[in-house]
Amino acid sequence: MIKNSSSSRRVYSSDLAGSWYSSDAAALRHELQTLIRKTGIVEKEGSPPRALIVPHAGYMYSGRTAAHAFARVAECPYRRVIVLGPTHRVPLRNAVSVPEATHYETILGEIPIDTDLISRLCQDPYFRIVRGAQPGEHSVEIMFPFLQVALRDFLLVPLVAGQLDERAVRAVAHRLREELEDQTLLVISTDFTHYGGRFDYVPFTENVEENLRQLDFGAFDFIRRRDLAGFHRFLVETGATICGRDTLSILLALMEDGQQEVRLLRYETSGTSTGDWTNVVSYIAAEVAGPWPTANKGESARMKTTELHIDAEDRRRLLQLARRIIEEYVLHHRAPDAANVGVPITEGMRQIAGGFVTLHKHGELRGCIGEIEPERELYRVVRDHALNAAFKDPRFPAVTADELSDITIEISVLTPPKRVSSWHDIEVGRHGVVLHKAGRSAVFLPQVAPEQGWDVETMLSHLARKAGLPAEAWREGAHFDVFEAIVFGE
Repeated sequence: MIKNSSSSRRVYSSDLAGSWYSSDAAALRHELQTLIRKTGIVEKEGSPPRALIVPHAGYMYSGRTAAHAFARVAECPYRRVIVLGPTHRVPLRNAVSVPEATHYETILGEIPIDTDLISRLCQDPYFRIVRGAQPGEHSVEIMFPFLQVALRDFLLVPLVAGQLDERAVRAVAHRLREELEDQTLLVISTDFTHYGGRFDYVPFTENVEENLRQLDFGAFDFIRRRDLAGFHRFLVETGATICGRDTLSILLALMEDGQQEVRLLRYETSGTSTGDWTNVVSYIAAEVAGPWPTANKGESARMKTTELHIDAEDRRRLLQLARRIIEEYVLHHRAPDAANVGVPITEGMRQIAGGFVTLHKHGELRGCIGEIEPERELYRVVRDHALNAAFKDPRFPAVTADELSDITIEISVLTPPKRVSSWHDIEVGRHGVVLHKAGRSAVFLPQVAPEQGWDVETMLSHLARKAGLPAEAWREGAHFDVFEAIVFGE
């Protein structure tokens, strides 16, 4: 609901009272204070948490679990709280919805929104206002009363994450990292496994409680280890129905190459409360302790990437790494770490760079996935995207054992992307191009246009269609980033 709308004041009003929690303000405040007190968390060792993982069901189901998270931050001096929850109502492909309001109101009062931060985020193509996404998204709004009880004055940044591919996850994390100073708390909203016929997920029918626990802690173990690629593999292999998989992926991308500790605070399921084990939702509360990787990491990565040099031996090793990773997964149905496939990791392979892995079969494209921004070590990029190109490119079926000898691997190592003022600045054969328009984007590597015999205008028309836009959409209102590539293959 939107109320008090004016040119300078716009208030979102949450409608969860009376269904998700009590409609009596005094009773609700007392309930939440009691839940926090009963956690027994009084002494808070070390610095306040940088982030929380919190469930978002009604308080009668997940309130005890959520209280363990908010007890860890009670009375802590946060200046700002970013609440990041998954969308349940509005499809948001590769987008994060921001509020079009100055305040959010619950029955416990109003919370001011950090409109300055919202304005900064909206300069990034992944963050935008999406009508219908806010207000009304319970994964975000369920956090507000707990925050109002646990904290004093703070600015709120409610964000609703859509369905994000890996590139979008990393881009969103990269942008948020710039805002995560010491007095900002990040709240990651997610429930864990949704089990039962109601959720179309019945991977087992016996020992439900124990099997569910093993499934949930299998996922949580990857979070604890800050392993984004492993978490994604786990979701694919198990089909685990974690509604906040994208919000958790953003958290994992934020922690990648960092030193944070993820600590479990409480685990519970709705079955514990209701006794119903035919349809069950799992809840985990956890905290993230320790500083984020430095906010200027992206800039230092860009500096390193401009000095890229990949000698012939490192090129051979990277290709060998990609092939062995794919073979291991095809033959043994598991994705090993790079260190376990017999390919030594050299300093040259640890350079920070974006990159793509491309597969061809008999000269025809068989898969191509990668990342553009220089945010992590090259061997990690090749490791993950060799698997993605072979098994997750939606244009092709997964690679099979019979195909291995027919497939050749090509690796493109990218220079940092930079914005050009006009499409006239794009050079076919030299530049890879990222097109941005209306919240959509698409990319071609530098070698694509020459292989197809396209001039720049033809290439941009194909690129626009790849982004889901009309062929001529690139001519007005579009922005272009260009990059170059070191390309080598088998």
